[in-house]
Amino acid sequence: MISKIQVDLSKLDYKFLTKPLLVGGMAMEFYNLRKSGKDIDLIVTTEDYLGLAKRYSSYKRDLGSDLGVTIYNFEIWKCIHKFHYEFFSQGAIENEEVRVIHLNKLLFMKTLAIDIEKYEKDVRLIIQKILDIQYGKDKNYKPEFLLQ
Repeated sequence: MISKIQVDLSKLDYKFLTKPLLVGGMAMEFYNLRKSGKDIDLIVTTEDYLGLAKRYSSYKRDLGSDLGVTIYNFEIWKCIHKFHYEFFSQGAIENEEVRVIHLNKLLFMKTLAIDIEKYEKDVRLIIQKILDIQYGKDKNYKPEFLLQ
């Protein structure tokens, strides 16, 4: 496991009320599953989404039930498939600037989009990581980690 992951939020010039939740490729990299792409995917609370949407109104995105702001290399979402920050942040790992989604929640999130080949591959990587943890092959975690 990477003990620290650097996410520079200063470009956004926004003071978050609650630490954003890191998801997507950088979360995959955090767990040493694969390298991330150039974008940084975050989920934020409703209050932080409203603040960002007001500040960056021309960068708002609406994907049906998912509302977000995409600016610079950030994709910042209020929810994914109507699952909000409160759901995805359960068991999250604290980091300096952000919280990192728990491996179990990351698996759930990737499974929601499993019909896309990239996410199917991610699901397989996460499942292998979970099995490695369960059987003691990954010394960075104890099986109890999976129960969080």
